[in-house]
Amino acid sequence: MKAIDLRSDTVTLPSPAMREAMYRAELGDDVFGEDPTVNRLQEMAAERMGQEAALFVASGTMGNLVSLLTHCGRGDGAIMGDRSHTFLNEAGGSSALGGIYLLALPNQPDGTIDPASIERAIPHEDVHHPRVRLVCLENTHNYCGGVALDAQYTSSVADLAHGHGLTLHLDGARVFNAALALDVPASALAAPADSVMFCLSKGLSCPVGSLLCGSAEFIERARRMRKMVGGGMRQVGVLAAAGVVALEEMVDRQQEDHDNARLLAEGIAEIGGLSLDLDSVQTNIVFFDFASDRMTAQQFVDKLRDQGILMLALGPGRLRAVTHYGIERADIVQALQVMRQVMAG
Repeated sequence: MKAIDLRSDTVTLPSPAMREAMYRAELGDDVFGEDPTVNRLQEMAAERMGQEAALFVASGTMGNLVSLLTHCGRGDGAIMGDRSHTFLNEAGGSSALGGIYLLALPNQPDGTIDPASIERAIPHEDVHHPRVRLVCLENTHNYCGGVALDAQYTSSVADLAHGHGLTLHLDGARVFNAALALDVPASALAAPADSVMFCLSKGLSCPVGSLLCGSAEFIERARRMRKMVGGGMRQVGVLAAAGVVALEEMVDRQQEDHDNARLLAEGIAEIGGLSLDLDSVQTNIVFFDFASDRMTAQQFVDKLRDQGILMLALGPGRLRAVTHYGIERADIVQALQVMRQVMAG
């Protein structure tokens, strides 16, 4: 029985075109800047984000870490949301490895951070106060349901940060999903930021990799930080080749994932014991609430797994499903059928 894996868009497998490109990739030593496939991918990424330069890194977590290490020194502070991936799901790397302290402000349901809260969190210049150097935003925002932050909001936060001498980093792991949902180029969402990271290994379906983009001067400094954290890879064009195919072929097809997520959400809303806010489902991520006297959310997930449907329980009454390349409309129909059967006992 084929498993319908809705746990995350990180479970995607590379397309046949990616596998062929990886096999035929022209290679060189990327630490010397001599891998032509990596160089091509970096040029494509920078153009897509409207930035001067880009740097291929092993993961989104590495990309965010390298960015924070480049923007901040030891003892400096970074402001971010309390539900952000960098704060909750990156093993505290910026603090442990960079001595950067994190000011976590409340994320609103739409993924934003109140600009007034950001301004209040920036300390006045005083010998007693730490220096805050950076503000971080996330787009789409994972734990807020895959919601998209529009360019106007990001611009307003960038203006606020720059007015206080701070820089802005955008964790754009799924920024192409946001661009599709808002019907704007990804570059419009990235333009206000001083640096932006996006993932190849989620909705773009590559096996490995992310890109960190920014000014040429920023990327030159970031390259040293990448080396420091062990990210200096050699003939890595074998992986970058999949990224080239992703940027050429996989961006627009993510609309199919959004359509499947909407179908899934509408079906879940009709199942007794399950509930969600349909307005919150904007991209490929569906969060929903679970309430049953017969079983826990984890037991529900376990019963789904027994019938080949994989989802995540994130707490006693909260579940997540993510659509992606490899999940078809028929898979969503089957998943909903199994969910109805399990809830009906």
